[in-house]
Amino acid sequence: MRMKTREIQIGSVTIGGEHPIAIQSMTNTKTEDVEATVRQIRELTVAGCDIIRVAVPTMEAARAISEIKKQISIPLVADIHFDYRLAIEAVKNGADKIRINPGNIGDRSRIQAVVDTCKEHAVPIRVGVNSGSLEKHLLEKYGGVTPEALVEVNSGSLEKELVEKYHGVTAEGIVESALDKVKIIEDMGYENLVISIKSSDVLNGIKAHECIREKTDYPLHVGITESGTVFTGGLKSAVGIGNILYQGIGDTIRVSLTGDPVEEVRAANVILKSLGLKKGGISVVSCPTCGRTQIDLIGLATKVEKMVADFDLDLKVAVMGCVVNGPGE
Repeated sequence: MRMKTREIQIGSVTIGGEHPIAIQSMTNTKTEDVEATVRQIRELTVAGCDIIRVAVPTMEAARAISEIKKQISIPLVADIHFDYRLAIEAVKNGADKIRINPGNIGDRSRIQAVVDTCKEHAVPIRVGVNSGSLEKHLLEKYGGVTPEALVEVNSGSLEKELVEKYHGVTAEGIVESALDKVKIIEDMGYENLVISIKSSDVLNGIKAHECIREKTDYPLHVGITESGTVFTGGLKSAVGIGNILYQGIGDTIRVSLTGDPVEEVRAANVILKSLGLKKGGISVVSCPTCGRTQIDLIGLATKVEKMVADFDLDLKVAVMGCVVNGPGE
């Protein structure tokens, strides 16, 4: 049974409750380049992306959100690290959600300023915890994201005291770290939140989601962070995300790949359809080939898969190469 979470509105998309699991991706363009960013978002939308996230490392990027929003049709999430002013500017320029780690935003007054702005504009906050969100005091201590700094937090931006408490970067430690950060925002009077507890370790990520399901009813954004290239990352994500979703956990997903973001969306679609969590789109099945094959089945199957990729029809197409698997399938 799917985990019952509260509903959160992200622009035109509602997540949580009994709403469909939403597919998310992230642009790899410079957000300041409005034309390139809009072009990529439109490509991702056609591929089936429901929510898009953009990096906001500068004020120019934060202000570009306003123009980007005019030219796209899906909700936009602003990804913020380190500078609380970027979060505030992104919200004022129309971001539908922001992703922050309170641990690297600064002192309580700065977090409060971000929360107040989000409250004023009814913008949800995704509390994200992973190795890309290193706390400010560790950056200052080590002079950047160094191996020595990552030893202290590893997956999940895990605080040193939690690493020591749990004797390493454990699922329990990741969950406690995330819930501690959630409580910071709750204590400021805001509960319009989404939680993300990503790990690059598949088993750790699975266990963390199993641990958190009984501790919160906030919607969960699921993924395997820094999973790798299209091939290895796709496989690791299928195992990790698929396992978590099969247990009824998760409201949005992202397949994080080192490659074209469109491949992230395609992989996410396959994961959802394989678990029966999404319908629509042509599914291609093909046999693995053997010594009986008398045609270029590999080339044909690849060609067919590309041909049907953009058809929104709930059909299954079989591409078979011999009399054994052919007629019956």
